[in-house]
Amino acid sequence: MSWRKSSYSGQGGECVEIADDHPDLVPVRHSKDPAGPALLFPPDAWRAFVTAVKHDEFDIL
Repeated sequence: MSWRKSSYSGQGGECVEIADDHPDLVPVRHSKDPAGPALLFPPDAWRAFVTAVKHDEFDIL
């Protein structure tokens, strides 16, 4: 499996990695724990999440 770091990840070590080589799932993991579990999302749900992040739809405080 080929993992890539999110282009939105900073240099602070809190990085998200995804694997693009699965047509029916989008595996997501924390880069600091590559041997740990990966979350699996349907592609439509992952696209909706990424779109919401890009449009700043998550209000934090």
